[in-house]
Amino acid sequence: MDLITVKRQPSGRPVRPLNGVNGGPVTHDFRYDAKKLFADAHIPYCRLHDIEGALGGGKFVDVRNIFPIWELDENDPKSYDFTFTDEYLKQIDACGAQSFYRLGQTIDHGYFKAHVRPPADAAKWARICANIVRHYNEGWADGFHYGIKYWEIWNEPENPPMWTGTQAEYFELYRVTANLLRREFPDIRIGGYASCGVYAAFDENADDFYRSFITWFDDFLAYVKAPETASPLDFFSWHIYSSDPSQVLAHARYCREKLDKAGFEKTEAILDEWNWAGKDMFERMRDMTGASFTADVMCRLQKTDDVDVACYYDAQPDQAYGGLFLRHTDTPSRAYYAVKAFGKLYALGGEADYIADTDLAAAAATDGNTAAAVVSNYEKESRLVTLCFPGAKRIRLYLLDGSHDLSPIADAPCDTLTTTADKNTVLYAEADGYEAIRNG
Repeated sequence: MDLITVKRQPSGRPVRPLNGVNGGPVTHDFRYDAKKLFADAHIPYCRLHDIEGALGGGKFVDVRNIFPIWELDENDPKSYDFTFTDEYLKQIDACGAQSFYRLGQTIDHGYFKAHVRPPADAAKWARICANIVRHYNEGWADGFHYGIKYWEIWNEPENPPMWTGTQAEYFELYRVTANLLRREFPDIRIGGYASCGVYAAFDENADDFYRSFITWFDDFLAYVKAPETASPLDFFSWHIYSSDPSQVLAHARYCREKLDKAGFEKTEAILDEWNWAGKDMFERMRDMTGASFTADVMCRLQKTDDVDVACYYDAQPDQAYGGLFLRHTDTPSRAYYAVKAFGKLYALGGEADYIADTDLAAAAATDGNTAAAVVSNYEKESRLVTLCFPGAKRIRLYLLDGSHDLSPIADAPCDTLTTTADKNTVLYAEADGYEAIRNG
């Protein structure tokens, strides 16, 4: 029997924002409204990449969409079209999340790839980006004061549909932009480059294309550290698509160790694209296979110090990768409820002091009055799980499986409960009724 003992005392570590997503709550040109669902899941960050489909829908987020005519004066507010992006970010703010802003372009699979070429003038592009920051954080051009924390410079520049230029051209664009943003906005977090991933570090048969991702990583860290090209790197972001949680953890450890070894101990490591991958992935990421995987990964990452923020890819129903909703609908998938379960831990704030005598993925949280745990059985056989909350007077148990959408299945006046965790299911348990903590 597997035993998970959760105390209401905090461990001293926060529950990290690992239940972030790519995409906002109001999508499909504002036809789908999932603000309540996002709020219920306590989504902390909405990363703004691939917003509204190909080329950013021609309207949203991308630098080219906000500043559509390159020849115009970048210092003139009239040169910018913030209309659609303003409304998109308003909806993110309304559900209690914060935007994680990717400065750059949506992937361009077109023949000419006109939208992902290096800007003709890196300094002008950087000034345009600075005005986008100014609009959303300082009210410039009838803007806002959102206090957006994370500003990411481009996405996957190792990937030709994302960047047609050379490595040197991207590094130069990063240097110019990052240094300008640091001078003008000292309080924001600046980083990149949303790496395609480090798969080749774990695959001796990887081809040259995948091996180039590692070269990019090494060369980028050397570049931003060198005195002559020194650039701020508040966070390094990277991606992985896999059906194996151990691979996600291994990649996370690799990225963290490489940053630390290169002298970037204070640089955050951000996993801002991840999802289940494999045969029939677009179906399975939405069913209980994907849901239990999603919960498993978040729980296991919480136990490490290797990832500071994670953003699931993707929360937009019209995206093939939009695993949190049934395709082309605003109906939540099983995976949504996995994110919601972890979100309940995140809302409690602090990690609880707990012991998990199990090989199942588990995480726990407390606010001092309520303690809670998430347990995920991903691809393992059914087993009995005992959940113990010492000193609690009541436990409520919720189940996520093929027919329960995090539905209550038990409410008992006790501090210990035993239940079955079937293959590819997720449990959420919550306990309260503790006696007041006495001083002395």
